[in-house]
Amino acid sequence: MNTVVSTIVIVASLLLMLASLIVAIRNRPMGMVLLVGFAVLEVAILVQAGFVIAAVAGGEGPDEKVTLFGYVAGQVVIPPAGVFLALAERSRWGSAILVVAGFAIAVMTGRMLQIWQGGA
Repeated sequence: MNTVVSTIVIVASLLLMLASLIVAIRNRPMGMVLLVGFAVLEVAILVQAGFVIAAVAGGEGPDEKVTLFGYVAGQVVIPPAGVFLALAERSRWGSAILVVAGFAIAVMTGRMLQIWQGGA
């Protein structure tokens, strides 16, 4: 698992979480900046998933491959689902959904790193 890509995913998700929190506190719906930010985060998550799949196919990785792939699949789904729900809820609560989505991605990436390094 590429730690550089994982670090980028964690930092980007925490920055998007902070930006979403500010937007929610200001009582605004999600804007174009958050939409583009979560799209870029999704691309980074897909790159990370590609690295994980390639490494596991190459014989690397932890014994708990099912758990690892569960986290990978969950990460791929969270940003589009969060953006969809934020677009459906055009109030501060839509932005609050993105706060939770950003935090979830950061935590899941950290957990994937722990699983990868054998500290499950």
